[in-house]
Amino acid sequence: MVSDPTGGPPASQPALRRGLRVLGTLLITLSATTPASSVFIISPGVVAQAGSGAFWSFLLAGVVGIFMAFVYAELASAYPLSGGEYAIVGRTLGKLPGFVTLGLLVITQLLIIAVIALGVGTYLSVVFPSLDGPVVAAVTTVVATGLAVFDIKLNAWVTGVFLAIELAALAVLTVLGVARPSRPFTDLLLHPVAAGPGGAVVPAGIGLIGAATAVAIFSYNGYGSAVYFGEETQDAHRGIARAVLWALGITVVAELAPVTAVLLGAPSLNELFAAPNMMSYFLTSVGGPGLNTAISLAVALAILNAVLAIILITARMVFSTGRDAAWPGAVSRALATVHPRFATPWVATVAVGLVGTVLCFADEQFLVVTTATTIVVVYALLCLAAVNGRRNGSTAHARYRMPLFPVAPVLALIALGYVVYENALDPKVGRPSLYVTIGIAAVAGAYYLLVLRRRGSWELRGAADE
Repeated sequence: MVSDPTGGPPASQPALRRGLRVLGTLLITLSATTPASSVFIISPGVVAQAGSGAFWSFLLAGVVGIFMAFVYAELASAYPLSGGEYAIVGRTLGKLPGFVTLGLLVITQLLIIAVIALGVGTYLSVVFPSLDGPVVAAVTTVVATGLAVFDIKLNAWVTGVFLAIELAALAVLTVLGVARPSRPFTDLLLHPVAAGPGGAVVPAGIGLIGAATAVAIFSYNGYGSAVYFGEETQDAHRGIARAVLWALGITVVAELAPVTAVLLGAPSLNELFAAPNMMSYFLTSVGGPGLNTAISLAVALAILNAVLAIILITARMVFSTGRDAAWPGAVSRALATVHPRFATPWVATVAVGLVGTVLCFADEQFLVVTTATTIVVVYALLCLAAVNGRRNGSTAHARYRMPLFPVAPVLALIALGYVVYENALDPKVGRPSLYVTIGIAAVAGAYYLLVLRRRGSWELRGAADE
């Protein structure tokens, strides 16, 4: 191999293997969006904030998701690269926005591993009440990392089996709520309520619903992650767009239906809002403790599946940063290493797993604040990338073209702007999260301007450019 004169990875190096069909990519992508983990771990946060107005928060987030799925599908069709969003933004808006996107994503993705993994202990505690949550999360991350090193086709099969189990658990949750509703659907539509002082319920205002929409958007997030497997998917320029659109549709149905069912079927909204584990309260009160135990075990398995999928995704992004020489030479070359047998980015996978394992012991409030709004900023950058890509022709070769352009990116930007505004009004999570997001973006931008641009070593590489 010929060494790269910039100090990055070798100019010629092993490539990832195209061993996935679109179905395999879809299975891993759905596992990353992790509908069960979102419903059981993230949606209670939306309900705690917006009460039964969470229905509207999830519905509005689904509308934003449709717009963003169109954006993702077109951009991923043009650049189906393992670098994902940063590789796309860097090619359409420029290297500085691209590296800012990378900074936001690499922090968020690593933290998300811990956020999701910490849910395992919560649901295993139904059977094993003395478990230490962070230790269980760390063990889960280590196990998932070990699996993630193996061939991508094996991981597609494993995630597919686990995904079927979690979708079955969500179906049970939906049936329980719809079969015996405690309130009419019109209450969710016309009279949403939220937790008030002294255990009372009060009308849920549009501000609460809007602020909670940011978290609901986060719960759907992951459908665009199909792009990370673009270099391992056959006929990726066509197939990744299909995987993105199917993943969004399935995710919205798989999350909105059970959340709506719980809000309809909970015997008491006061008790639901006050419960330390809302879903366990609902399952126990409606289906009994035995069903709660069975579903809790299924959810724990779903969380393991989600951690596995997110590690697979994050490892490919980190692998891409090494190939692009984003770090000092030796570090970049190591991260760009491909396993000789499994054709997977094994060093990047192990590195991601180690960092994710350590973060399982971080403060949960820190994890929530840091991840709450970064995805909103990344979505906004992708919308601008879609518009600019059409304008300067950098996405002209895309095999998929979104309908009614530029309606989707423009409406998505308007919706995202509103979400940012509502978060700026929230002093507990939203506003601190915006400050953290701005800080991460500033540090990433400074690193690019003061180190990478001066060194001239950061080059956007990938299978699509060969």
